[in-house]
Amino acid sequence: MKIVAVTSCPNGIAHTYMAQEKLEQAAHELGIDIKVETQGGVGVENQLTAKDIEEADGVIIAADRQVDLSRFHGKLLINENVRAGIHHPKDLIERIQQKKASVYHSETQDENAKLSSDEKQKHKGIQHVYQHLMNGVSFMVPFIVVGGLLIAIALSLGGEKTATQGIVIPDDSFWKPFEKIGALAFSFMVPILAGYIAMSIADKPGLVPGMIGGAIAADGSFYGSDAGAGFLGGIVAGFLAGYIAKWIKQVKVPKAMAPIMPIIIIPIISSIIVGLIFIYVIGAPIAGIFAGLTAWLKGMQGANIVILAMIIGAMIAFDMGGPVNKVAFLFGSALIAEGNYSVMGMVAVAVCTPPIGLGIATFMNRRKFNHNEIEMGKASFTMGLFGITEGAIPFAAQDPLRIIPANIIGAMVAAVIAALGGVGDRVAHGGPIVAVLGGIDKVVIFFIAVIIGSLVTAALVLVLKKRSPIVATAGGHETSIEATENTRHADATTNDATTNTDASQTQMIHKNTTMIKTQPMTRDEAIEHMVSNLDKHGYVKDKATLTRDIFAREAESTTALGMNIAMPHAKSAGIKEPVVSVLKNNAGVMWESLDGTVPQIVFLITVPEHSHDMHLKTLQNLSRHLMDDAKREALLQSETENVLYQHMIEIMK
Repeated sequence: MKIVAVTSCPNGIAHTYMAQEKLEQAAHELGIDIKVETQGGVGVENQLTAKDIEEADGVIIAADRQVDLSRFHGKLLINENVRAGIHHPKDLIERIQQKKASVYHSETQDENAKLSSDEKQKHKGIQHVYQHLMNGVSFMVPFIVVGGLLIAIALSLGGEKTATQGIVIPDDSFWKPFEKIGALAFSFMVPILAGYIAMSIADKPGLVPGMIGGAIAADGSFYGSDAGAGFLGGIVAGFLAGYIAKWIKQVKVPKAMAPIMPIIIIPIISSIIVGLIFIYVIGAPIAGIFAGLTAWLKGMQGANIVILAMIIGAMIAFDMGGPVNKVAFLFGSALIAEGNYSVMGMVAVAVCTPPIGLGIATFMNRRKFNHNEIEMGKASFTMGLFGITEGAIPFAAQDPLRIIPANIIGAMVAAVIAALGGVGDRVAHGGPIVAVLGGIDKVVIFFIAVIIGSLVTAALVLVLKKRSPIVATAGGHETSIEATENTRHADATTNDATTNTDASQTQMIHKNTTMIKTQPMTRDEAIEHMVSNLDKHGYVKDKATLTRDIFAREAESTTALGMNIAMPHAKSAGIKEPVVSVLKNNAGVMWESLDGTVPQIVFLITVPEHSHDMHLKTLQNLSRHLMDDAKREALLQSETENVLYQHMIEIMK
């Protein structure tokens, strides 16, 4: 089976590529051929060709932005948000495998007809609105970032302090054009937001009326208001233009008019309707609401601003780049254009606190994290420096009940310190990178807020997180191991729980590889003893390679699964044929296990490199049988190697 997929998130920074990675990993585990196109911040990468799509058995869309679906006509298609691609990649692939998806027809005007009944429910209401809104936000953010950074650079390098106006740039300064270009970029914010919301709803015919409606919303002179309707007006204009254009698209017209409908008729009629509605009906009321909101924020002092900061911090950290995060981010960034930098200052410290804090936690106490988490910690810390909250997602996905509260509390602390210290952010972005580029007011307080908030997150994570067992690698170095290793084997066990055991698995058990020892052993001694025994009886092609591969797998996470059982395993070029070695040790093997029990039976599963998934099938079968208390106890009570061997043959049948 071959599947193609498209991933995309509002900012195109992290979620896009995380969903790609998760889908590719899940497809590899399921034996599915997949190609994933990413529509990220740098543009389209790994683009699907017409041949790729033609050969595909199904299509997965995991995106929070609008994706052109017309090229997938006639294909089984699943359309979900980007988070589904990150958290439920196997489910998406299995839905294609099981044909629990509908065939997409590009000529169908009714969007709901393109979706299965389950998907209709998921894409209605809030989710559908959120997807359109995020499409607008994703195109708006670069304009705010560029505008803010240009203004920040101009102020930091060419600004002069005045007694009444603060820092200003003289008209004859070299840096004045930079400030003007930045201000121009800012002026595009609301029209771009509205235009791409409308385009998400109605495709290209919605773009022009959306941008015109957004421009009218931003200019209060159209409806007799001193102030424009701001980003709230832009959002309303975008949805209004989009649904009006979509409604006009459904009107039946003569074939001769069809070619000019999307480029002339629909944009003109939609623009007139949206403009008149804004000018005569809703423009002034929305402008009044936005002006009142801005005035309220500017007037907040003392305890009120603390409450606001706590809310902003909690929203930013709650879903780390998701819809709640984006609402707070959009709120702060839109107020920049109104001259209110304090809310974005709170956002700026909150967005980087969770990823930096989690990175610090992995640096402070490596023993509480597995190898993969330690590597994730480095990436998370780096992403935090660049204001990318999504760096914290992998940790939260694995342990949400501990990580998310720690993230929220740390971000709230940071936001409160920023609010009380008067931190401002002139750029619609956060993290130390913005401070380095000169976009932050009260830089010292900014860094104090980030450091304290990150340390609070790190401390809470270390207090709440359970200690991960430690084992030594073959070289004697310590490495942390994952306390949830059982999920790796649980997947292998449950995926094929009802599959008949391959008869060849009984042939992997041999009397000369079934042993009972009485003296205490360490994990390394047990593995090396079993490898030496395999070598002695002619099963080994290259002892050093086999030993290295077994310990390399063990370094990832412990294979001591609990209940006095350990199952080290490896696919290696160092073994000639599939073999299961069994070592029973009444004294126990010193081996950190998931439940704290000392392994008394060790199953070493070794298969040649070309054996595909034989070792996984053996793990499935063996793990399933060892959940039977009677069978497990029979092995533990075996007093001779012959009895142990006979019990193993019975289990592997």
